[in-house]
Amino acid sequence: MTRPDTPRDEWSVRSGDLLGEGATAKATVDEHGIVTQWNEAARGLLGYRPAEIVGRPAAELLHDSSPARAEVPAALRSPSPPARLNGRVTLLRRDGSTVELGLLAHRRTSSAGAPEWLIVSAVPRAGDTARDEELMRRSFLEGPCTMAVYDTGLRLRRANHDLERVLGLAQEEMRGLRIPEILPGPESESVERTMRRALETGEGQRLELATPMPGHPRPLAWSAVVAPLLDDEGRTAAVMLSAHDTTAQLTARQRLTLLNEASVRIGSTLDIDRTAQELADVAVPALADFVTVDLLPAVHDGGEPRPGPPGGHVLLRRVACRSVLAGCPEAVLEPGQVAAYPEFSPAAECLKAERGMLNRVTDPAVARWADEAPERAAMIRRFGLHSTMAVPLRARGTTLGVATFSRHRRPEPFEQDDLLLAEEMTARAAVCVDNARRYTHERHTALALQRSLLPRTLPPSAAVEVASRYRPADSRSGVGGDWFDVIRLSGARVALVVGDVVGHGVRASAAMGRLRTAVRTLADVDLAPDELLTHLDDLINHLSDETEHDGSGAGAAGAVDSAEAAGVTNAQIGATCLYAVYDPVSRRCSLARAGHPPPVLVTPDGTATLLDLPSGPPLGLGSLPFETVELELPEGSLLALYTDGLIGSRERDVDGAIDTLRSTLAQPAASLDGLCEAVLAKLLPGHPTDDIALLLARTRGLGAERVATWELPDDPAVVARARREAAERLAAWGFEESAFTMEVVVSELVTNAIRHATPPIRLRLIHDRALICEVSDGSATAPHPRRARAFDESGRGLLLVAQLTESWGTRQTATGKTIWAELAAVPALQEATA
Repeated sequence: MTRPDTPRDEWSVRSGDLLGEGATAKATVDEHGIVTQWNEAARGLLGYRPAEIVGRPAAELLHDSSPARAEVPAALRSPSPPARLNGRVTLLRRDGSTVELGLLAHRRTSSAGAPEWLIVSAVPRAGDTARDEELMRRSFLEGPCTMAVYDTGLRLRRANHDLERVLGLAQEEMRGLRIPEILPGPESESVERTMRRALETGEGQRLELATPMPGHPRPLAWSAVVAPLLDDEGRTAAVMLSAHDTTAQLTARQRLTLLNEASVRIGSTLDIDRTAQELADVAVPALADFVTVDLLPAVHDGGEPRPGPPGGHVLLRRVACRSVLAGCPEAVLEPGQVAAYPEFSPAAECLKAERGMLNRVTDPAVARWADEAPERAAMIRRFGLHSTMAVPLRARGTTLGVATFSRHRRPEPFEQDDLLLAEEMTARAAVCVDNARRYTHERHTALALQRSLLPRTLPPSAAVEVASRYRPADSRSGVGGDWFDVIRLSGARVALVVGDVVGHGVRASAAMGRLRTAVRTLADVDLAPDELLTHLDDLINHLSDETEHDGSGAGAAGAVDSAEAAGVTNAQIGATCLYAVYDPVSRRCSLARAGHPPPVLVTPDGTATLLDLPSGPPLGLGSLPFETVELELPEGSLLALYTDGLIGSRERDVDGAIDTLRSTLAQPAASLDGLCEAVLAKLLPGHPTDDIALLLARTRGLGAERVATWELPDDPAVVARARREAAERLAAWGFEESAFTMEVVVSELVTNAIRHATPPIRLRLIHDRALICEVSDGSATAPHPRRARAFDESGRGLLLVAQLTESWGTRQTATGKTIWAELAAVPALQEATA
């Protein structure tokens, strides 16, 4: 038994005081204001037994003079009543007397699901002022946070136990001193300035700070509140400082920040050494003072590691290290060197256990190192390594190597949370290292595929002189889906194409091949640039749908793994494209782009301009429409089409790269091939992270002497005149040998236009590398060859044209259509144009 007069027991908490219902009067009222429950404390307070009050309106308990008599019913009837009501009310006792007390009402849902009010009030008890004062004093002294009171001179008057514990000083040793005198440092000066501001303004202040504390191995973080204390007359008499130790929360936030930084910085490339170095760079100095990363030699060489954990002495190759000291003087091995680690070493132990291990560097351990590896023991003694973590690099169930974290400058040892953080970071690096190993084969495959799909030689054209360059990304980034093409069109025109498929790897190269084929097919139909991009956009959407639902294939698993390693998802295919059509007769160029960098135009006077073309959305979004822009280019103009890898270097910003590109293109060059090399020399980084495609085209023009045009009336009699004038023009050009064939072609095409189409009808002959005949009319209906029967008088014209010419076709125009045919150049023509 404990004596009742024991001072400490006067303040002890008894279970009856804590759990008893007699200290609180409780009642419940339904949504209509009817009392539904009434406890014994409420009976003791007002004298009503539960049977006398339950079922009656609660408003009957309110005195007529109480404002709540009108306010409470109004609140109950409100369509959106408040969640809580509180205030003082005057209530009627059973004996007719009144009592004023405070009520607190909570709106809640009853067990039956109906809304109700829970009303509570503390039963008045005889006060004990002396006891309350003692509780206030003890709450200050024994409170869970650090508190102190300072006078208007900012000198300490009172300090609680927690502040004494933190500073390691008793209150009497600190009384009368200012904070900078108790704990010198810039942080204390900042706290005192905050306290002075609270005294001057009379307003509370908040601050966050971290400061070293005597007896603590690391700085402590604090969240502090400074509040002025007022006397009875409302004047500031003192200031109180209350601080909470937030070191644990700050440390947790720092670890999360470091983990987030690791997820961003580690694995930026598919290079094993660089990935390992990124792990070391992220960990120093945020987590450790010295970090090494060692891999199994087979892994570093790109081979497959042996299954299962290694045992006994382990051979490891150093691939990365980082230290807080310049030059990593703690390192015994240089990157690339291989060394044997004894079985008792942290590296070998963690590899055998296949989990991270936390170690304190003890004298017996150092002595054992001295026997097995004296140079390592000397390093440990020289730099004072006192705590280490060894974490295996494991990915997809395979052990690749080990990362070792050490401390020698930071005095605090590693904790279990540090080991968890190191394991998370190392796991990220291990996946990236394994991706690099797996990706090597895919890169070689993708590069071979892409080179086979790109044009090996560009077709000769009288419209433009062209030169091109393609540079794949380095092995750390993977092969992308860049492509370019030059396509000969009817009417001596030429199409210039540059595109870029999003992503890297075999899938990107395969998608590039399909898009390049589609562009050539659509170009053959002679679509306008904006229409061609619209069809290409639809095609990519179809490809994405097919890829999303494609889950079969013998080699699908390996391909998917590799694609994921390169950051390409199966369900998304996107691309950018720039498509231009140049007509050497009119010297006009039509261009449209889908999310692709705009081309650079260099005019004959040397002015280099970045063409302001509507960008349009990237292909695969199916959103905004594309827009064609038509320009007239002087003969000898230079168009530069490229992919974003050329201007997206890390060494310079995009605007700077474009300025460099413009200035380089404006410089005189002996040839377009030389100009291509000059551009790459200026803009190509040492390790390009993306594919680079560059296509240069210098425009040519066909003079009036090489083009003949006739406007023909809608009269069958004009056919003979058209044949005669065409023959005369070919004779003037020196192609008498081709005159007869051209007469037949002109006759058939003009006759068809007069019979089946509408005016205006125009005949045009073009002297290019071949002889081109074009007949335009006002009808949009395209002709189709048909097989005539034995006694039909017509139906053989287009078949005859197809037999006599190298190629023929039709294209839509703004006013109708144009039917064209090309005749092969005879030797005389080749000599004339050589």
